[in-house]
Amino acid sequence: MIKRHLVIFARAPRTGRVKRRLGKEIGVMEAARFYRRVLDDQIERMMRDPRWTVWLFVTPDTELSHPAWRPVPVSRRRPQRDGDLGRRMKLPFATLPPGPVVLVGTDIPAMRAHHVARAFALLGRHDLVFGPARDGGFWLIGARRLRPLPRSLFTNVLWSTPTVLTDTLASLPNHVTWTLADTLDDVDDAEALRRHST
Repeated sequence: MIKRHLVIFARAPRTGRVKRRLGKEIGVMEAARFYRRVLDDQIERMMRDPRWTVWLFVTPDTELSHPAWRPVPVSRRRPQRDGDLGRRMKLPFATLPPGPVVLVGTDIPAMRAHHVARAFALLGRHDLVFGPARDGGFWLIGARRLRPLPRSLFTNVLWSTPTVLTDTLASLPNHVTWTLADTLDDVDDAEALRRHST
């Protein structure tokens, strides 16, 4: 049976180091508390599901033993390494054991196991799957991994802009099949936090 791999792409929840844009609006302590709450909930939910193996890819690389990761075995924690976001996101797809990989961020409070399961199901018919976010980015990327990721993936992407998903899709060669999973919001600012809380 082919194993499914779920990668949680996480930043160690240190005050002032996470959700900086949100922290400017609601305070760094409150932003860090929000991030830690969402992160803990996400790890707990995803670890309970037997349909995949959870891996943590962590930044900074020196934080592999942070207490927040305790539910995930040490053997399934990895550093994100150097490079821009695109380069770091490619690492799990290149290094994990065989099987489809879905990678998610840690600031999507509405994400549930059924969203991840749907993304894995879509990989049965497509090379890649993306979970769009309403701000123009994406909260999920998955790959079937029958062949390596395209070298062009994530080239010419302007990160942290409203064109991230459009730029990413434009970087794909024509022979690569892709589809979209559910649209979910990430929480990067106070307005997104208000929408989530209502």
